[in-house]
Amino acid sequence: MKSKKLTVPDIVAMKAAGEKITVLTAYDVSFARLIDSSEIEVVLVGDSLGNVVLGYTSTVPVTMEEMLHHARAVSRGVERALLVGDMPFMSYQTGEHDALVNGGRFLKEAGCDAVKLEGGVEICPVVRALVRAGIPVMGHIGLTPQTAGLLGGYKVQGKDTASARRLLDDARALEKAGAFAVVLECVPAQLAELITREIGIPTIGIGAGVHCDGQVLVTHDLLGMFEKFVPSFVKSYTNLAPQIREAVKAYRDEVKGGIYPDDAHSFTMKVEVAELLGDPAKK
Repeated sequence: MKSKKLTVPDIVAMKAAGEKITVLTAYDVSFARLIDSSEIEVVLVGDSLGNVVLGYTSTVPVTMEEMLHHARAVSRGVERALLVGDMPFMSYQTGEHDALVNGGRFLKEAGCDAVKLEGGVEICPVVRALVRAGIPVMGHIGLTPQTAGLLGGYKVQGKDTASARRLLDDARALEKAGAFAVVLECVPAQLAELITREIGIPTIGIGAGVHCDGQVLVTHDLLGMFEKFVPSFVKSYTNLAPQIREAVKAYRDEVKGGIYPDDAHSFTMKVEVAELLGDPAKK
């Protein structure tokens, strides 16, 4: 029996029920199907695709067209999970009008159920506009990769009193603006626990400790497929990169050695080759 499609209210209700929320990224239909069939509640088409799929050095170069292209592919493989599209850099920072147009494209053209954007108090007018237009919004505070340069690089946020208070204010403001959940990235566990307790919407942690309402990881990190950089908070549940290399090398060696394809992996005809050449002796 096909599982019920999850909605924004379903995800919000999980916090009240004390049920942890699981979130993973997907960038193509094959991974989307595997993740969705594993009963992950939220699939995020993250702008992290810039790093793990497109080869950029950050998420900043990722465009709307690239995000929509991958989101459309993922939507074809998701039947149960809530599908969230990451709004790329400069698709919403330029004002409410651009945010509405671009946010709407994730729902209309890519089949997403919601969008995610980075920022706190300063981005709340955009969040309110999106929600008023019927576009559910997941917030993202703490380490925000699109603006990591302003934060001094990829490092833990909210370690001192002033910055911790700002993050708490950001979380409260996002809830008030209508966000249905908020990602906390690279935040001290104690602060993440406080924020989780102080707001009524789910917190989704990534490098923010166990007390968040849910957790998110980049799937390529979880599977040990992205070796260029692995954050310290990532737990790899397997290590596929060496296995993939071994399989590719085995294929290469068998092709060069004339081992593959063998008879078991080839097709045969019902006629003799000589008949095709018109050999009289075969008539």
